[in-house]
Amino acid sequence: MDTIQTNRRQFIAATAMAAGTSLIGLPAWAKAAYPAKPIRFIVPFNPGGATDIVARVLGEAMSKKLGQPIIVENKAGASAMLGTDQVAKSAPDGYNVVLSLSTSLLINQFLYSKMAYNPQKDLLMLSEIASAPVTLVVHPSVPANNMQELLAWVKKNKSKVSYGSWGVGSYAHLGGAYMSKTMDADMSHVAYRGEAPMIQELIGGQLQLCFSSAQNTKPFIDAGRLKAIGVTGKQRMTVLPNVPTIYEQGVTDDAYAIAGFVGMALPAGTPQAVVDVLSAALKEASQDAKVQERMEGAGFISVFSTPEEFSKTYAQAVPVWKSLIEVAEAKVD
Repeated sequence: MDTIQTNRRQFIAATAMAAGTSLIGLPAWAKAAYPAKPIRFIVPFNPGGATDIVARVLGEAMSKKLGQPIIVENKAGASAMLGTDQVAKSAPDGYNVVLSLSTSLLINQFLYSKMAYNPQKDLLMLSEIASAPVTLVVHPSVPANNMQELLAWVKKNKSKVSYGSWGVGSYAHLGGAYMSKTMDADMSHVAYRGEAPMIQELIGGQLQLCFSSAQNTKPFIDAGRLKAIGVTGKQRMTVLPNVPTIYEQGVTDDAYAIAGFVGMALPAGTPQAVVDVLSAALKEASQDAKVQERMEGAGFISVFSTPEEFSKTYAQAVPVWKSLIEVAEAKVD
């Protein structure tokens, strides 16, 4: 009996040792099924904005599929680079995901002479969640009702027109600078800390025009306090179905035909198995009626691409944004 008990104890000890040895050197995420703990969505913008709202409604839908809470953490600053850099430098284990705009995921690499991360090397692009076109609006006093008339007006009023943006390097800045340069209009650029103060200045007549999200302009367009000239991209917005794209008005410049995007990215080196789990959860969440409603309400056009599709569209967008920044002569040290 003693011999049997001794052999049994030796067998158990040996099995335990073998199991323990097999786990040595493996990262924590590999020792348990993913996800084994809450996931963080890092939004590099202040709470309450369109991107933040999308992150929260998407996180709620995805957590049901993943069986773990998704915590949305806002980390604004440095033109959205602060929060994006945090994810780029985090462990590639799937527990830190950045949900941002094309600003920090693509555009800034051509705008800033120095960046703490390289989006094309340090990030794995998980999905383009949505296309993010913006509206082009003017003060009601501007005697233009379409893009052709607006371009003619700014050209005629050289050095007399001001346009706003929510920061250097934003599409509002680049689009306005492109218009100014191609029309030889010498327009004045006024940068604000966010869209809200910019829109208020436009309504007050301190500015004549600006590009801005539909979430911020629609109430004032509907009330007649702002005049909509068009929207960027090649597809009309669901929330503003009667406002034509600039492209369909015959102004087909890439600068106006392109739209920014809302995207999700992971640290480079994240295991394929983890990428597949997140991608599947994202695909299911994209079919949620609440998610679709909130996306459209914010002026976005749902995309929800696979990592492979996102990488392809990203590569196509790179030269367009690079050229736009060069034409606008926008550079930040």
